[in-house]
Amino acid sequence: MLDIADELHRWVEQGRDFAVATVVAVGGSAPRRPGAALAVDADGTAIGSVSGGCVEGAVYALCQQALEDGESVLERFGYSDEDAFAVGLTCGGVIDILVTPVRAHAPVRPVLASALEAAAGGRAAALARIVSGPRELVGRALVVGPEDLSGRGGFGAHPELDRTIAAEAGAFLEAGRTGTLEIGEQGSRCGAPLTVLVESSVPPPRMIVFGAIDFASALVRIGTFLGYRVTVCDARPVFATEARFPEADETVVEWPHRYLERTEVDARTVLCVLTHDAKFDIPLLRLALRLPVAYVGAMGSRRTHLDRNERLREVGVTELELARLRSPIGLDLGARTPEETALSIAAEIVASRRGGSGVSLTGAHTPIHHDVTSEPVRRIGSVA
Repeated sequence: MLDIADELHRWVEQGRDFAVATVVAVGGSAPRRPGAALAVDADGTAIGSVSGGCVEGAVYALCQQALEDGESVLERFGYSDEDAFAVGLTCGGVIDILVTPVRAHAPVRPVLASALEAAAGGRAAALARIVSGPRELVGRALVVGPEDLSGRGGFGAHPELDRTIAAEAGAFLEAGRTGTLEIGEQGSRCGAPLTVLVESSVPPPRMIVFGAIDFASALVRIGTFLGYRVTVCDARPVFATEARFPEADETVVEWPHRYLERTEVDARTVLCVLTHDAKFDIPLLRLALRLPVAYVGAMGSRRTHLDRNERLREVGVTELELARLRSPIGLDLGARTPEETALSIAAEIVASRRGGSGVSLTGAHTPIHHDVTSEPVRRIGSVA
């Protein structure tokens, strides 16, 4: 549900009652990931999606029912070829959906409101909810943040349960991961088994585009579209201007390697080097290829690529480090224009992030969705 936090936070501030349906687990070729949500308020307004359209009508009705009776419910939707008119996923997948009513004065409301406020404000938060187990516990929630790992809210069961789930949710948050875990009602293997969904909301990943050229302008637009916080950096003040890159979150005039030395990056950051000028590229890539970032790509012809690799070897870059470099940058789409080139680069970034091959799906035998199948349920006390 944190994927629609902006809208739901507004609903909470407006005092609306609503029910939210959240994808808990998926199997096969299901269209949405765990954490995807659809919400319906008391007036019948709906936001979000759990299946891309296949079961939205049935889930909408479940939300309306939950608002009426105040009970959380876990429902499974799958594919059935026995009835062409049955509600299910035409793609052949299976999804489990938790529907939670968020009515005024409900104990869960302030907990969810806290998570929604953090996510809508761009702050990191993890929301843990019990999705299966004793009826009286289903739907109860706890939220943790980087500065509040003990958690807010709780489950009203064994005190060790809150402590254990808060610690697990903190680990999910640190990894920026959404998934499920199994735990006993007493916080270990003891007691009735519970399944807990942990949703993590973290600030958007960074895309840093080095080189304020026309190709960069197109890449900024598509990077923003993909949800990155985009920075453009160039040492030339006449080119690195906000007027030329109005959709960038920031424009920096500085030598690229010096900016990279002082700025914050993480394992989700992507670095796109479009300068194809040795005086910028070599010191920048020497540093970039040694940073724990998700992607490093550099623009240039194949001749430029070979020359650049030799120069990087001369300044001490190892073969293992060079192997991280995506150069020439992008996938082979036959791109010509800046927009087509930006699409090519973005496609390679997505393939790298999601584990895609980059080949045409037509005639291929590779999975369509590489990361939407549920991760194995994590059991407390087991070796991961």
